[in-house]
Amino acid sequence: MNSTPRYLRPRRRTREVAVGQFVIGGANPIRVQSMTSTETSDIEATVAQIRALWEAGCEIVRLTVNTRKAAAALPEIRKRCAGIPLVADIHYNHHLALEAAPYVDKIRINPGNIGSEENVRAVIQRANQFGLPIRVGVNQGSLERDIALKYGAHVKDNILMPPEEGYPAEALVESALRNVEILESYGFTRTILSVKSSNVPLMVEAYRQLSAQCDYPLHLGVTEAGTKDNSNIKSSIGIGALLLDGIGDTLRVSIAARRTEEKIEEVRTGFKILQALGLRQFGVEVVACPTCGREDQGFDTTRIAREIEERCADIATPVKVSVMGCYVNGPGEAAEADLGVVASGTAARIYRRGELISSQVPFAEVTDRMVQLIRELAEEKSAR
Repeated sequence: MNSTPRYLRPRRRTREVAVGQFVIGGANPIRVQSMTSTETSDIEATVAQIRALWEAGCEIVRLTVNTRKAAAALPEIRKRCAGIPLVADIHYNHHLALEAAPYVDKIRINPGNIGSEENVRAVIQRANQFGLPIRVGVNQGSLERDIALKYGAHVKDNILMPPEEGYPAEALVESALRNVEILESYGFTRTILSVKSSNVPLMVEAYRQLSAQCDYPLHLGVTEAGTKDNSNIKSSIGIGALLLDGIGDTLRVSIAARRTEEKIEEVRTGFKILQALGLRQFGVEVVACPTCGREDQGFDTTRIAREIEERCADIATPVKVSVMGCYVNGPGEAAEADLGVVASGTAARIYRRGELISSQVPFAEVTDRMVQLIRELAEEKSAR
């Protein structure tokens, strides 16, 4: 249970919903999710990516179940990924949700394409059979036809075209709440909601409105956010704005990427957002000065900080590190970090929680020395 960090609004208290070994909502930690990019029917590739994401810290992994072959692969994937919370992502064919249910920990449906209420009822019955939660995942690009038309869409060449100014937040919220009513009409309340958009202000407003109208846990995300740089910026702004408001119970950073290394970036960015707000601590956080003309000659702050991040990327234990290029703010930042290195003339000083432990460290040896100390401290913390 986390207390609210200073300067953040108190976290909105939501219902608690179990997803595998984790509980989403309430005062539980905000969980970081990702999604595989493999063909789910390719068992070897899918299992390898799920495990890589899990080892990188991902706490819930979603995978598409878009064909009968994908559904048929789930028993073996479940067997080889025991203990990892898995989510079946379902579009269009609700029968695939029925097939996936015994082998996953949550079902995600898109109300814009799942079909009739009868289809939703069938998914509810199957979810109840296995005690699964359902995420109602509303997307700006796939609203129900009647809601889209109500909020300004028009039909052109049999294609539903959005209004020129885009859908308002109210459209996404109406879709989510309509489906909540359907679920509740069958007594189903193990529900998680999302109202995603690639438009950051729209996404933020939709979540704010939705959070004011229900107490279900919310899955945050900016959908179709683009490649790494754009996604990291959009996700940090959108997700971060909501978290500052105390809104959000789980999140996914969406990056247009297929390689596993790029998917892992979603996880790292998700944790960095939470870490920047003081909501979770995970891995090595490097605080580094922006560099200026005061940087002591021969001390390359940028290179050292980057090398520490790269060489310590596998560490999950929280360790805060400061890398400072001169003595102006160096000791102060070092005092607030687990480990800090400060350039001082022609050599560096290394601090541990503000206490000087090494002086006159040659600049060329700083990275190796810091990495060694970080790993030792991480092991020490893990053993407690």
